[in-house]
Amino acid sequence: MSATEYVLETLSNQDSWRLFKIISEVVEGFETLGGMRKCVSIFGSARSLPDSPTYKATEEIASQLVNAGYGIITGGGPGLMEAANKGATESGGESIGLHIHLPHEQQVNPFVKTRCDFRYFFVRKLMFVKYAMAYVVMPGGMGTIDELSEAFVLAQTNRIKPFPIILYDSAYWSGLIDWLKATMVKEGYIREEELGLMIMKDTPESVVEYIRRHVIL
Repeated sequence: MSATEYVLETLSNQDSWRLFKIISEVVEGFETLGGMRKCVSIFGSARSLPDSPTYKATEEIASQLVNAGYGIITGGGPGLMEAANKGATESGGESIGLHIHLPHEQQVNPFVKTRCDFRYFFVRKLMFVKYAMAYVVMPGGMGTIDELSEAFVLAQTNRIKPFPIILYDSAYWSGLIDWLKATMVKEGYIREEELGLMIMKDTPESVVEYIRRHVIL
């Protein structure tokens, strides 16, 4: 066997074993979350501090959703994820954290009651979508936008049944929406009515009220 053949075979074997790791993550996620059908996924920056208005708003949204009968799913990390898990836990509701292993380890926040661990982002995204009845997207960075885009595209292409995708804080998100309208819609890359898959809200009460009207328990 030549050196090239040996390397290719070794890589192929590694890919095969990686497949089993992926399957194990999917199975573990399904088994852990299988009974949770009335949850809302909340996304947002891991860098927000507890004294920030957005942290407090996230905590309040989660608390109100729990009191309305919903469970909360987050990425399980710090910042706004912690705020959502805190609001859920302190209100006596289901508080789920989907923890991702990163090169610079991100610690799981202490308010997670049900935890799943992932090495593959795409498996984690599957769990967010599969067990969510709505998305609440708080201000955040590229990771937050990544989760928002994933849900939007799946709903846009009818790969999932559309559910509420709520952008919290119009002052933060309106620039993005304006750009989508002025650039993507203008160029014909997206239809303006498709932007209706997302809606902006500015108070915890309006977020919860919208979800209660559009997501029947």
